[in-house]
Amino acid sequence: MLTEAIQYAATSLVTPSEFRPFIRSSVSLWSRAGRCAKDWAAHEENCRTFIRETVAGMKQRRTVVVLGSGLLRDVPIDDLSAKFDTVVLVDLVHLASVRMRLKGKRFRNVRLISRDLSGFDDAVAAKNPEPLSFLRQVPYLDLVVSANILSQIGVGSKRRLEAEDNPARDEILQRLVRAHLDGLAALPSKTALITDTAYRVTDRGGQVLEEADLLCGVPAPTAKRMWTWPVAPYGELSKEYQAVHDVIAL
Repeated sequence: MLTEAIQYAATSLVTPSEFRPFIRSSVSLWSRAGRCAKDWAAHEENCRTFIRETVAGMKQRRTVVVLGSGLLRDVPIDDLSAKFDTVVLVDLVHLASVRMRLKGKRFRNVRLISRDLSGFDDAVAAKNPEPLSFLRQVPYLDLVVSANILSQIGVGSKRRLEAEDNPARDEILQRLVRAHLDGLAALPSKTALITDTAYRVTDRGGQVLEEADLLCGVPAPTAKRMWTWPVAPYGELSKEYQAVHDVIAL
């Protein structure tokens, strides 16, 4: 609890006021990642490997943007900094521990941007959400990585819409998911998308207790890689069940 409090306080000092409400969830994710490090290791390595493979096939490596950079556990930041002229990390919150890590490694070509990538406000206002339109203004953009953020857009937006009792919830959620996928597809640069698509909660006997589509009914794109991620292994939420997510990369 003390380390979480320190992380929260330190992050608050360097986070723009409009994004401070999201610090608590980022700290919670950081805490869970520490507790579940062994169970998350394969997923994180799969993500890093896929990004490295994507970069290996590129001839031009000027600017890379990582959407949903988060804790940087699933992003090969050392490789990206070494191989690109500029690395831009975009997320709602960049924790103090992440900032310290980057500073300690003296990555002079890494930039941090706090930004809402959901398009939620436009979608609720019945406008056409284009949350990735800002990427058109990034000079010398050669690669965009969407790192485990797409499902979180749906989960976070669903929570907000349920709190508001919005009758158009399902339609809005699908528009947001499509906006992210369409935004990536429209880019002239190379892209890499890593996202979890569904989850299921099972007991020790293998019985499925709960399951859900994390893309809100939008068909998942054809994947190049697929794997599972034990987001909440046995003992995290209960000794009797676990939550496992299906992940794709393309």
